[in-house]
Amino acid sequence: MLEYRNILIFLAVFALFLGATVEISEGSIYIGIILFAIGVVMITRLKIEGEVPVKSPKHRLFIGILIIIADIIYNLTTSNQQLGTLDVMTFLLGLSLIAQGINREDAHRMGVFGMYMSGIFIVLFLIFFSLFNKLNVDFTHTFDHYVVLLPSFYIIKAAGLPVELVSTETVRIRGVEDMTVVIGGPCSGLYSMFLLISTVVAYSRIEKIGRNKVFSMLVLSVAVAYVANLTRVTILYTVAFYHGTEMMMLVHEHLGWIIFLVVVTVILSVLNKFSEPSPEPEQ
Repeated sequence: MLEYRNILIFLAVFALFLGATVEISEGSIYIGIILFAIGVVMITRLKIEGEVPVKSPKHRLFIGILIIIADIIYNLTTSNQQLGTLDVMTFLLGLSLIAQGINREDAHRMGVFGMYMSGIFIVLFLIFFSLFNKLNVDFTHTFDHYVVLLPSFYIIKAAGLPVELVSTETVRIRGVEDMTVVIGGPCSGLYSMFLLISTVVAYSRIEKIGRNKVFSMLVLSVAVAYVANLTRVTILYTVAFYHGTEMMMLVHEHLGWIIFLVVVTVILSVLNKFSEPSPEPEQ
């Protein structure tokens, strides 16, 4: 069972990884790399209980190194050299495989956790943002419009704010300034859902949690992530109306971290309870 101390470290690591992703994609690449490096270092501070024999498959260490090198070369040789969420998770996958090749139980266990978390996220990302596009399945725009934009639009309209639906992913807000807000991509909340799903599955792989409990937590994670993102989008509308574009963008960069940390706190706390051994019956 993970100690509460480890829960706090998990939260810090998630905050750093999310911060790294935001900085790399929207802010400073150098700050993003630093945050990501700090997050990796903090993973090594986790203490995992349990007697699990360490099998150090050295080939995974070399595969991890190759994955990191390949991603770096790809970004340096393509026209789009901006690192993004997929790159961050690819680096984490490589580092996790490297950790599994180290002859230490804690490094091996955290390598397993990181491998499942990053691997599942990458698979989900490629399915929804790459495969669907190649198959001409317009999932993301449909999801953004019907599941995110319309509910948030009607919520903010019911609150009395003058908003106008412009297109599939765009609304116009007439507040302190006339502006259009695009709801799509990271604003869809799919990244958060993918991260939470990956976290729950990865956690279940290093802790003894029943399948029924894992399934329940997966459903809860998706529901909570959706509500949290809907709340975030609604707050952004409100900030845009009262304070304008500049303040909205400032809130946009940081609000996701805060809400996601609250969500992860709840999810990991519940998972921690699920992983606690049942009390032995009295004789």
